[in-house]
Amino acid sequence: MTIKKVLLSPLWALQLLTGAKSFLDNPLIGSRRLNARGLHVKRVKLAASLCAWRRRRLAHKVRPEWRAAFDRDGFVMIPNVVPPEQFPTLRRALLAYEGPAREMRQGDAITRRMAIDPAMLAAIPALRTLLERKDIVALFHYAASFRTTPLHYIQTIVSHDGSNEADPQETIHADSFHSSLKAWLFLNPVAGDEGPFTYVRGSHRFTPERLAWEHRRAQADPHTIDRLSARGSPRVTEAERTSMNLPAPEALAVPGNTLVVADTVGFHARGASARPSERVEIWSYARRNPFLPWLGGDLLSLPGLAERRVNWLWALRDKLEKRIGQPWKPVGVRRSIEDVQK
Repeated sequence: MTIKKVLLSPLWALQLLTGAKSFLDNPLIGSRRLNARGLHVKRVKLAASLCAWRRRRLAHKVRPEWRAAFDRDGFVMIPNVVPPEQFPTLRRALLAYEGPAREMRQGDAITRRMAIDPAMLAAIPALRTLLERKDIVALFHYAASFRTTPLHYIQTIVSHDGSNEADPQETIHADSFHSSLKAWLFLNPVAGDEGPFTYVRGSHRFTPERLAWEHRRAQADPHTIDRLSARGSPRVTEAERTSMNLPAPEALAVPGNTLVVADTVGFHARGASARPSERVEIWSYARRNPFLPWLGGDLLSLPGLAERRVNWLWALRDKLEKRIGQPWKPVGVRRSIEDVQK
């Protein structure tokens, strides 16, 4: 064992009790010998058990019909989440807002994000009102399994930008080995053949078949499988999905003003787009250490801090770009639907 490995061993061991998921970066997480003896499956089962325990304590604040749909399917779809008479005004304000934007390319798709930060919230008070609505906050907490404030963005996805590369987000996958929240409030209609959010209903549950699949995939050599799976975001084939007795992926065609909240430990993807298309949404994300037993304690969720986190994260990643990379490139002050870079 090299000196470097000796020095890093305590860190690798501590990461077993965090959300660390890369089979490439941590030789304990990626150990085929340890995973053959059940290490990965034990982490999965413990994280799922703690998530269920936290959600039981959060459930009473969630609308029963929303909670029932989420528990059954792994996601809940809420049409007209903004009162219909208010939505056009909010939509116009969001699409007209100009602010610092960042973009990332994956395959033939370009994603633009604008942080929902203090400046945007001050300019669009109705947006703050929406994000602080008690029923929505309770649902976000339940899906995340923590009382934590998600990171919020205005997100634009342009599909078929002219590149011939495949979009990795169109492959059915799970984000990690444990539950996390993602949410989309679609500002425009999304057709079933224009890059819709796609989900395998019920795939958020760790059934015996899902656990057997987790056990098998954890024993693969991470250097011989696709990079995203090796990094802990596993792709699943149709044959594997069928072996888990799961239904076919379902593309969610939705009208504007529809909120979708999902547990992305379930299998999901961005659906294929039959033509060049543009999707605009309020996108929210939260993922905490799955092994924490408590519900709160997230200091960065405090008012005054929560809405500044995105810009802090981008700035930090800019400083560490040479070490860890920075896929989100600044493109100046833009609108959400204006001149996405090619």
